[in-house]
Amino acid sequence: MNKRKYFFLAPYVLWITFFVVLPIILITYQSFTDIAGKLTLSNYVTFFTNGTFLKMTLSSFWYAFLITLFALLISYPAAYILSTLKRAQLWLLLIILPTWINLLLKAYAFIGILGRDGMVNSFLGFFGVAPQGMLFTSFAFLFVATYIEIPFMILPIYNSVIELDPALLRASQDLGASKFQTFKKVVLPLTLPGIQAGVQAVFIPSLSLFMLTRLIGGNKVITLGTAIEEYFLTTMNWGMGSTIGVILIAIMIITMVFTTDRKKRNRRVNF
Repeated sequence: MNKRKYFFLAPYVLWITFFVVLPIILITYQSFTDIAGKLTLSNYVTFFTNGTFLKMTLSSFWYAFLITLFALLISYPAAYILSTLKRAQLWLLLIILPTWINLLLKAYAFIGILGRDGMVNSFLGFFGVAPQGMLFTSFAFLFVATYIEIPFMILPIYNSVIELDPALLRASQDLGASKFQTFKKVVLPLTLPGIQAGVQAVFIPSLSLFMLTRLIGGNKVITLGTAIEEYFLTTMNWGMGSTIGVILIAIMIITMVFTTDRKKRNRRVNF
């Protein structure tokens, strides 16, 4: 029995080793080298003493926070309403469908929609509004990034909502709780694991967005992901790019630790 278990476990272990562990070891080693390949700590010293990198880190956090917040504000009520519909699975499929489209294609589609001759400006033209420069702004970047991340927030929240025991909601109403009290004391605490999973699924990838920052944000939005791309592909300073990558991985791990509910405790319902 144990041999069979190890046999099926082997492909997973190999996958993790070659595509997760070894790349992390490689970029960690690379982060301690300079352009000439000599071992040094100068990359880390530069990162933590140069105001530009610190500003870039705060910018990444700020945009990832805003994307996560907007995605949560839209996704939570959407997931709740979705759970009450008769054909919820069909509607859920329609929400997930855009995730099957390549990110680059979606970015170019939004360039066409938000451009000066795009659909939005054509619509505004009927009301006499002059063409607006919506592309290459922070607003456009946040709008598109939030749209792309919404399905990843809806799915875990939806799963938490459909697992709610209707008996608890009826008990809450029988005890005289208002709809708001029921939501605050029953629904929200019981769906918190879904919210935490959604925050992880959106916040962590948002920290390293780089394609949208160029195509939609027009390089006016600078994040750590943009800096990594710049150092690897333009300046060819792989050591500095790896250093930013290692720091980004550390931030992602810390985020996961703080947003993971390790204790599967029974939540008390108090009025």
